[in-house]
Amino acid sequence: MELRCVKTVEQRNFLWKEKEKGNLIRPAQPRDCAHRPLDSREQLSYAGCSNADCRTIAAMIAHLRGTLLSKRPNQAIVETHGVGYDVVISVPTFTEMPAAGAEVALHIHTHVREDALSLYGFLRLAEKHLFEKLLTVSGIGPKLAITILSGMPADEMVGAIRGGDLARLTRIPGIGKKTAERMVLELRDNLPAPAGSSEMSAPPASPVEEDVISALVNLGYQRAAADKALLAARGGKSSQSFDVLFREALGALSK
Repeated sequence: MELRCVKTVEQRNFLWKEKEKGNLIRPAQPRDCAHRPLDSREQLSYAGCSNADCRTIAAMIAHLRGTLLSKRPNQAIVETHGVGYDVVISVPTFTEMPAAGAEVALHIHTHVREDALSLYGFLRLAEKHLFEKLLTVSGIGPKLAITILSGMPADEMVGAIRGGDLARLTRIPGIGKKTAERMVLELRDNLPAPAGSSEMSAPPASPVEEDVISALVNLGYQRAAADKALLAARGGKSSQSFDVLFREALGALSK
């Protein structure tokens, strides 16, 4: 069976299923199909193969190196060989990325669904591995996994999961008590201790420190940045008042 130009979704889905079964031979894209844009699966099929009897959709993208065209806290556009790839990124990756125009290399997790193909990129391989671990937890998909990684540094999250620190995990946006419990239950024994430390769970914050973090988040700072600022504000000192801690943390964030 040959893949002909199709105009309806029903015809396209039928032919695609036949292709996946190996019953469909894909010729070069018919010229009379130029008026119909290809969907993501067809783009993959045509992208890497000009052979008439090619039956492979495409190899999954695992690494991407190229010019950073633009970046936002949740998105980066990377150009490689004239093709711009739209990559979903976490806040930590965004923070560590170079300026637009520089070369960048990302570890990629390719997520394929029936109606979409999405790329998730990470500067650090350890963050990609943690992302993929999070995907094994029931109820956590790629979007929520990226939100989780944006809400807490990876090392601290590993420590919180291994230490069963539900209070700390539930402070991440989008994570409720049940999800935090599943993360601990399903990942506690599957995550290695962060390098250089037996456990990385942060010392529990006092009520005053929680108020400081809440105030910083309300001002628009990311939770992870607020936690780091509070750690700097502590400076190994004994308990301090809200005003002192807040001023010190705000000063750390403004540096």
